[in-house]
Amino acid sequence: MLFNSYIFIFLFFPLVVLGYYAFHHFGKPKMALGYLLCMSMWFYGYNSIKYLFILIASVILNYLLVELLDRTDRLLYRRLLLIAGIGVNIGILFYYKYYDFFIENVNKWFKTDYALLRLMLPLGISFYTFQQLSYVVDSYRRECEKYGFLEYAAYVIFFPQLIAGPIVYHDELIPQLRDEQNHRINYENLSKGLYAFSLGLAKKVLVADTLSKIVTWGYDNKSYQTTLSCIIIMLCYTLQIYFDFSGYCDMAYGIGYLFNIKLPFNFNSPYKANSISEFWDRWHMTLTRFFTKYVYIPLGGSRKGKIRTYINIFIVFLVSGLWHGANWTYILWGTIHGIAKIFDRIFERILKWIPNIIRRIVTFVFVAVAWSLFRSENLKQFKRFWKYAFRLKNQYGLYHEELVEIFNNLTETRILYRIGFGGIIDRYPLFPLVAFIVLLILACFFMKNTQEKVEESGKYSIRRLAVTVVMLFWSIMSLSDVSEFLYFNF
Repeated sequence: MLFNSYIFIFLFFPLVVLGYYAFHHFGKPKMALGYLLCMSMWFYGYNSIKYLFILIASVILNYLLVELLDRTDRLLYRRLLLIAGIGVNIGILFYYKYYDFFIENVNKWFKTDYALLRLMLPLGISFYTFQQLSYVVDSYRRECEKYGFLEYAAYVIFFPQLIAGPIVYHDELIPQLRDEQNHRINYENLSKGLYAFSLGLAKKVLVADTLSKIVTWGYDNKSYQTTLSCIIIMLCYTLQIYFDFSGYCDMAYGIGYLFNIKLPFNFNSPYKANSISEFWDRWHMTLTRFFTKYVYIPLGGSRKGKIRTYINIFIVFLVSGLWHGANWTYILWGTIHGIAKIFDRIFERILKWIPNIIRRIVTFVFVAVAWSLFRSENLKQFKRFWKYAFRLKNQYGLYHEELVEIFNNLTETRILYRIGFGGIIDRYPLFPLVAFIVLLILACFFMKNTQEKVEESGKYSIRRLAVTVVMLFWSIMSLSDVSEFLYFNF
């Protein structure tokens, strides 16, 4: 089930919130938690009941493993259980996400003919696997208290963060679920949640899905891109993935508030970053902290000299690229970000002398070019894209008319045409799209993000109420096509 769907907004959403607080109102906290768990399983299993069974099996397996960890003090047994827990979780993830990629490369390199499984990737498997790995490792380190199975299952399957993050630690969510103060409707949190949800839905439906039409057209065409059209397509994807992921994070954050749950920040205006290091402090923040805590620091972090530090950074980014998908494009994307991060670290003092606005623009351009690799289905498509990017002009002119027709045929553009902007659009057909892209980039560079806006004031003002109502109405009226969030694929 998707946040940006009629069934979620008009059926699931009201049922889960009202039912949860109804059970608490009648003094049934365990039933309320059980109800939330069941509704979360419905949310996950809506599109595929088979993947729900995989999720449930994973939850039971990890909980039992931690139970065994708690019952033994012998270091050897604990280490064996830890290795088993890491091995099983990574093994399941490898089987569904990386097996075919591994076999394809083995067949290519060694001229073998092993059969591919061609399995569909279970939604959110990378997220809930990492979340449970953190619980297993923390239990081994004796850094978490004893939880009941219902609490643990609700923690893993809590629907706002289940499919695309944030990656939440047990000590961030379970205490909030236990807190009796959170078992009553809090109208301040209700206002914050609806406001964040409405802004996130607008980002997804009105911005990201609009840009996706141009990006899909651009990457599906193989012969007539020009320099200008490639720049536009690259910028559109750079903005699409930003507003798609930002929209999801806003909606997850807002839904959490409706249950009086404050989920950790996962997206903090990353295009305001003045360096690649800062970009990764702002983009998918919970993934960054996971790799820092469970990969970078165990490798030695920055404690073993500069060369070892650079190697550790490179390993983390290599793993991060692979985490995003079983494709060489993701691996190379992670690699170039790792190299850029090391470059930042080496020349940190010198780079600080460069004005922030220049550093921000350079970082943005680097990230945008890297996204063109990330978006490519394979290295061949990436090479073709940049081959055409160096064609200043072809038989279609500076750009292909179909590129701007996609945008100019939108309802919003047609409305502008009818209220007096028709002459400008006819004379400069590319103008609406370029203006849209420029406005979005400026918003990314300078506007406050949703979390900052939500935390400014707890209660509704008339302006905030109007924004919430307008964004919800406009977004719901635009839900002609229900599209998945990009990070569902990772």
